[in-house]
Amino acid sequence: MNAPWNPARAGTRDPFVAFVCDENSAETLRQIAGEQGWAAEKVNKGGLRNAVQTLSVSASPIILFVDLSESGDPLNDINGLAEVCEPGTIVIACGQVNDVRLYRDLIASGIHDYLLKPLNPDSLREAFAQAHAMLNAPKAVEPTVDRPHCGIAVIGARGGVGASTLATSLAWLLSDRGERTTALLDLDVHFGTGALALDLEPGRGLTDAIENPSRIDGLFIERAMVRASERLAVLSAEAPIHSPIVTDGSAFYQLQEEIRAAFECTVVDMPRAMLVQFPHLVTDLQTAILVTEFTLAAARDAIRILSWLKTNAPHMQVLVVANRAPPAATMEISRKDFETSIERKVDYIIPYDQKLCAQAAKLGKPIADAGKGSKTVAAMADLARDLLATIDDGDQAGVGRKAKGGSLLGKLTAKLPSRAKK
Repeated sequence: MNAPWNPARAGTRDPFVAFVCDENSAETLRQIAGEQGWAAEKVNKGGLRNAVQTLSVSASPIILFVDLSESGDPLNDINGLAEVCEPGTIVIACGQVNDVRLYRDLIASGIHDYLLKPLNPDSLREAFAQAHAMLNAPKAVEPTVDRPHCGIAVIGARGGVGASTLATSLAWLLSDRGERTTALLDLDVHFGTGALALDLEPGRGLTDAIENPSRIDGLFIERAMVRASERLAVLSAEAPIHSPIVTDGSAFYQLQEEIRAAFECTVVDMPRAMLVQFPHLVTDLQTAILVTEFTLAAARDAIRILSWLKTNAPHMQVLVVANRAPPAATMEISRKDFETSIERKVDYIIPYDQKLCAQAAKLGKPIADAGKGSKTVAAMADLARDLLATIDDGDQAGVGRKAKGGSLLGKLTAKLPSRAKK
């Protein structure tokens, strides 16, 4: 089936589990399961609803048998089952409806076979034999490019500079235009907006991880992360503000490790206070994006954070991004004076588009998705494109600066997937 992100881990999964609605079907299945060498106690009562509830908190078996007899909408319920079944799970269903159209629709939805009740032992044996043949058949392997993981921390020099907005759009760009599986990890546990910006419910995954770090593994990541698209998932929270978060930061570090194993890119929306409190969180990230604005207070805090990064994370490539940039005539500090103050160049300037921000909020989309063709989105796309090209090429010194013989962007564009050029 098609649950998100991690490939099936056959070594830790049961070979067979069944969920049926009546005792006669259960008894027939126990008999055939014994012939196959499977444990009879893996035949459970409860049908499809019980299967969805059980598999939402446990690993999927390699072969899953489900009874659709009590389902009022089998096709819709099978789609719900697909959301909790790990990739590679072979699903065999049974039911009382003898309808060719239903059979075809169920097969098209991804199940392996549909059997009519009452269950016939010979039909079960044949269905399981075909399932075994599918498992043992040579798998067609598509050539893949071994690409290094792209780990990015997005840090706001001050509150309100739009660091979370940029992190969300950057994650969307990496997944959609860069065609990378991408995780957005929002570490603002009480006031995070990562899920909100994608019009999603954050769930309890992040708070559960903090409360029980020992639970964090690949399966936990699959269950806890909320899918925004085929390639993008988010782990965010809206913890009650009367509940302080007590942690040594180990849960956040473990989350990063598991996410790195499951995704090609990680974008961490990292509050500056957490950066200082848990410096080990940037150990395995390659790039820090310091989001700032052209104000006196932002200049002061940018200086302090840049100094901290130089001391505590010398391995990281640091990019300074001026976000929500107004017209030059209305800037509190000019770009030249700002760069003089922080003693380095600003790598990217993202102009402020108030109408676009309002439109994105109404649509429940990241700005990069809502404002295609906007100058604001173009600047964000340049940043995402350069990040991917730099990680792929291993050239940690080239982002944001011009190269001899033409612009760096012009050279990088040719190296990206075709969708990234659109």
